[in-house]
Amino acid sequence: MSQRSERRGIHVDQSELLCKKGCGYYGNAAWQGLCSKCWREEYQRARQKQIQEDWALAEKLQREEEAAYASSHGAPSQSQTPAAPQSQSSLAPFSKFEEKKTNEKTRKVTTVKKFFSPSSRTAPKKESHEGKSHSPSFARQPSLETDRVSRDFVEFLKNLQKPGREIHKQSRGFIESMANKKDLGADELSECVQDFYQNMSDRLMTHFKGSSEKVERVMDQVEKYIMTRLYKSVFCPETTDDEKKDLATQHRIRALHWVTIQMLCVPVDEDIPEVADSVVKAITDIIEMDSKRVPRDKLACITGCSKHIFHAIRVTKKEPASADDFLPTLIYIVLKANPPRLQSNIQYITRFCNPSRLMTGEDGYYFTNLCCAVAFIEKLDAQSLNLSAEDFERYMSGQASPRRQEETDPWAPPAPVNPVVSQMQQTLELLSELDRRQQKVADGAVTLCSELDDWQLSVSREVQEILEKFPLDIKPPASAIDAENVENDRLPPPLQPQVFAG
Repeated sequence: MSQRSERRGIHVDQSELLCKKGCGYYGNAAWQGLCSKCWREEYQRARQKQIQEDWALAEKLQREEEAAYASSHGAPSQSQTPAAPQSQSSLAPFSKFEEKKTNEKTRKVTTVKKFFSPSSRTAPKKESHEGKSHSPSFARQPSLETDRVSRDFVEFLKNLQKPGREIHKQSRGFIESMANKKDLGADELSECVQDFYQNMSDRLMTHFKGSSEKVERVMDQVEKYIMTRLYKSVFCPETTDDEKKDLATQHRIRALHWVTIQMLCVPVDEDIPEVADSVVKAITDIIEMDSKRVPRDKLACITGCSKHIFHAIRVTKKEPASADDFLPTLIYIVLKANPPRLQSNIQYITRFCNPSRLMTGEDGYYFTNLCCAVAFIEKLDAQSLNLSAEDFERYMSGQASPRRQEETDPWAPPAPVNPVVSQMQQTLELLSELDRRQQKVADGAVTLCSELDDWQLSVSREVQEILEKFPLDIKPPASAIDAENVENDRLPPPLQPQVFAG
């Protein structure tokens, strides 16, 4: 009993959600606790450092190769008549060394050229045009959604007139350029998209003279148009391990199916119909996130899920919800929903969403909490749930269940019933009652048919008995009064009315 009463709950200081650089924006676990702005600066700094190191290594290898080549060609002139076996044995290790250095140099120089010559990535190869087509991921395959988004984008840009035409031209050109960058990694693709966002935002800010609302509205449409067209090629790319992380997270959540609402200290009472409805809506929103293509729409699903959680907490506690109540409830919702491709969706939002949305506002706050919830689930242990290590291992292995133990404990409070399971039970009971009533109606119909047949036989039998007892005697019809008068033809004709002129 004392162990149950000492629930600590899940507490995360709000300062832990902010960027580690102290800039005031929200951080992200995928960016090592930094915001998108600071992460890009760190990424650019590390990238430049790596490029410089690669150049230095390439130059060093080139100098070593030149020195080795000079020494190898200068050795015969100094000693013309060495023994053949000795010269071959001395050149053998050197040739291996030279081959190794040459291969390493070639690899490093290729890497450096890849960084410094973007035209080599963007320029299509001649043979690719002749014998190969573009990857199906980047090929233009119009769909209903893509066509609709394209039409909406064009209609939106018509209101901007000349700037709208330039925005449409830049967006189409960027999408076509991305078709030639299919070999890049996810970070490089993200860098290209973020650079395009930044350049487009700077141009719009100059055009609209600092009106951030208009710039944000245009950037939302640009993001929707671009990411709808690029979704199939940049979501969960083959160059990343996003799919492996998705499977690991999904298996982890399945293994934690036994976690109860009391273990997480979730302030939600699912026995209240309104609360149960909010929980179901929150689960639906977080699952629906995977069906969206645009990062902004995925964020909208996370925001909707979070608002339903706050509503459920507010109805349960009859007071405004706090941040300490929100995170445990969000973890509980994620465990119950087990959203498909959760890690891929988080990475997709992190890489290709407009960075201003992730740095500030309610979307950034809710997304940061979702990242914290996923990180907590991955590191969930016995201490987090206030359990012993033995019980935690037995629950994880399936050897025991906390619900079965609570059923055998007479002092344990009744376990909460999942609203979905409760609704299923009520539906099954209703169906059973309807089945009984239908069977009763069917039996009554059979009885009625039998009674009608018996009634028909009894009526026929009574009619037959009456006919036998009182036989029907049919007499000829009576004749007219003057039927036997044979002189009717001698009677005068009937009187005809006459009209006299007065």
